[in-house]
Amino acid sequence: MKPSSQSEVTSSVVSSVTPTENPVPNSALSNLTRRELIIGGGKVAVAAAVTSLFSPFNIYVKAATPKSLSFWQFYGPGGGSKMQDQWFQDMVKSWNSSHDVKVDLLYVPNQEYMNGSKLQTAFASGQGPDIFIISPGDFLRYYNGGVLVDLSQYMEDAAKKDFFDTVMETRVVDGKIYGLPMEVEPMAMYYSHKAFTDAKLSEADVPKSWDQLIEVSKKLTKKNQFGCLFETGPGYYQNFTWYPFLWQGGGDMVTPEGNKSAFNSPGAAQALKFWQDTIKQNVAPRNELGGGGGDVVGNMVAGYCAIQNLGIWGVSALREGAKGFEYGVFPCPTPPNGKPKSVLGGWSFVANAKSKDPETAAKFCVWALGSMSDDSIGRVVDWCIKAKSDISPRKSALDKATQLGGYSDGAMKVFKDEVFPTGRGEPRVPPEVYKAVSDAIQACQLGGANPEQQAAEASQNIDAYLAGYSGAPLK
Repeated sequence: MKPSSQSEVTSSVVSSVTPTENPVPNSALSNLTRRELIIGGGKVAVAAAVTSLFSPFNIYVKAATPKSLSFWQFYGPGGGSKMQDQWFQDMVKSWNSSHDVKVDLLYVPNQEYMNGSKLQTAFASGQGPDIFIISPGDFLRYYNGGVLVDLSQYMEDAAKKDFFDTVMETRVVDGKIYGLPMEVEPMAMYYSHKAFTDAKLSEADVPKSWDQLIEVSKKLTKKNQFGCLFETGPGYYQNFTWYPFLWQGGGDMVTPEGNKSAFNSPGAAQALKFWQDTIKQNVAPRNELGGGGGDVVGNMVAGYCAIQNLGIWGVSALREGAKGFEYGVFPCPTPPNGKPKSVLGGWSFVANAKSKDPETAAKFCVWALGSMSDDSIGRVVDWCIKAKSDISPRKSALDKATQLGGYSDGAMKVFKDEVFPTGRGEPRVPPEVYKAVSDAIQACQLGGANPEQQAAEASQNIDAYLAGYSGAPLK
């Protein structure tokens, strides 16, 4: 994800801004002078664009209401999935039909949105979108930059309580909600029925432990087909997919207080070694096909692997891109004496505090996903079991989706009944902490480095950064 802009504001100017004139949270304003956002591993304070926002003219002269707000995301119009594209267009059409300030969708291709420079450049120049989507893994980049609007001030108490705590904990600071999730995306393992049959394996051979996964993968590995596949490309996504294996053995990135590293541990070392072993024993590839480790059609359906570590979105990807392909899903296997764990990812709507109309941007997010209206709840239901395949982040929507049969059988039932209950929210960490973990994964998985040594080095880097960290608590 990409950073936002930042300004330096004198205390005399800040004190003269009334709440109605400037919707940026007071806590964000008071800390702007000491915040820096991360761009490519370096710290850049982009002050000029936002400083002008707080000039005397902007403070004392109320700006005209904008005609439209921009909404950046990677679904539509013109996205890869027609149903998901249509869901976004229908949502915006519904809002625009009943509100004076319109919302305009801007489609940014997925790879460019997460790993490119478009969002980064826009925020650095003070031209960030009014509404956009972020994952928990990149939450602190935006929150610590003073970019996110407190959405809870526009929500009913019943709606706040309707979201699962495990889903919301990484979007909340000091009891205030800064992002509204549209989905919950736990991780599991997918396997090809045909590949199992060809190898004379049955459902009874579905692995439950790490050792079993490697042994079964050996039987599934043959010319042009690997037994299993894990993400090998560095990035937030790879970290996200690796977290369950870290947690299964009791490992973690930071202490519960969030101020010191917990990464130098047996749990971290064994998780690093497990992913390394799959490469060393030639049962997993060093590279993926298609769109990477998250692309089930480009890898498992194509016969490149028999088992794939993947999130719940794979269900809808198979439904749309490989109808008729027979597969199964099972929870991520565990290490000796380990506990079942999954990671609960997913994207959320957020409003830009530096927007030309932050209040309306925030109200749109709440209207879309966070009110108790039938339309809002129904919108979440439709996204999670029709347009896509996800667990609902809201209790009411999960109940309704269950009543409609969205989780009655197959992979969706496994995700809801077996995987989701073991889930933990995707950690929110600053880019420096993410990078230390990413480097350790890469060094072990592809570089053959010593897992214990990499865990220790990453831990030292995390501690060095946290010693001077000032921002929202890490979760």
